[in-house]
Amino acid sequence: MATNLDKMDTKSRDERRKARRAMYRKSEENNEETEPKKVKMSIRLIPIWLRLIIVVILISASLLAGLVVGYGILGNGEINDALKKSTWTHIVDLIEAD
Repeated sequence: MATNLDKMDTKSRDERRKARRAMYRKSEENNEETEPKKVKMSIRLIPIWLRLIIVVILISASLLAGLVVGYGILGNGEINDALKKSTWTHIVDLIEAD
């Protein structure tokens, strides 16, 4: 499925803004009663790639907080031990033991 990018309208945000302002000025000069067509544009304050990074960071932080609370507070263990590799290899060994 091929797309023809040459025929697509690829204007930048500034070009669209300038065209909209020019259309509004023309309507004022002609004393037209009708207003130019309003186009709703969404401007992202936070880019999508940054949103994804923030979500991954928040998920990781909540996972670590859950490990610390579950192992250290609810499990009556040491809070520092919750993040050690030896603790989790021991738990995996207990689960996989026959």
